[in-house]
Amino acid sequence: MFGRLTLDSIPYEDPIIMTTFTVVAIGGLGLIGSILYFGKLKYLWHEWLTSVDHKKIGIMYVIVAMIMLFRGFSDALLMRSQQAVAVASESGAGYLPPEHYDQIFTAHGVIMIFFVAMPLIVGLMNIVVPLQIGARDVAFPFLNSLSFWLFVSGALLMNISLFVGEFAATGWLAYPPLSGIEYSPWVGVDYWLWALQISGIGTLLTGINFVVTILRMRAPGMTLMKMPVFTWTSFCANVLIVVAFPILTVSITLLTLDRYMGTHFFTGDMGGNQMMYVNLIWAWGHPEVYILI
Repeated sequence: MFGRLTLDSIPYEDPIIMTTFTVVAIGGLGLIGSILYFGKLKYLWHEWLTSVDHKKIGIMYVIVAMIMLFRGFSDALLMRSQQAVAVASESGAGYLPPEHYDQIFTAHGVIMIFFVAMPLIVGLMNIVVPLQIGARDVAFPFLNSLSFWLFVSGALLMNISLFVGEFAATGWLAYPPLSGIEYSPWVGVDYWLWALQISGIGTLLTGINFVVTILRMRAPGMTLMKMPVFTWTSFCANVLIVVAFPILTVSITLLTLDRYMGTHFFTGDMGGNQMMYVNLIWAWGHPEVYILI
């Protein structure tokens, strides 16, 4: 059920991936070394990483979203350059293998929806909504911090997939049977499942937090009809999150059970129905469109 996110999945023989991993590791160590050298670790830990202040959490959401935007933009450049090279070449093959292009396509869609657009919106709501309604903070500050770190954990899983040689090659919604164990036996879909499951739960907790904040934490005299327009849009978006994201959580859970426990929710036999997954995922997907808008 927990997939195969193991050290055996690391492609030690691939020079490009290992070079990328080495460069990122050296950069990360350099960043940590700089923080330690300038004595900023205690400041970062107490003032930012463990903070429950809504403004700081909102800023951290935006920072992580910008980092993930760079990754998503890089994927977009790879896809467009592949198409340009393929059109210009006689063979029409381009420079990326088909399975690699599919992984980049999937990663780009997941990143831009879950790890760029959503955290930008949530970060802005964290910064603005409590100030607009006269609240000192959100209703559940610790839950707000937990939601952020669940989101970060999902983003880390997305980027770890860079160094295990693959991500899901299923498209960003991972329709079965392509996402099943028989057609995608490697670790790419494992990372898709857990990255979206963890970050989706974090988003659901955020939605609950903001709905309670807006309903129960308004300043005296501020009725619902006196709330600013941005707070109203935030309230509507978070109601949609509370309604829609449990569907995503259940859909991914059932797909995980099909993949690792031998169940048949979304298979073509044994009583399963592949279209049920499509219906469930778009029962989440259509509200998600309006959340982002």
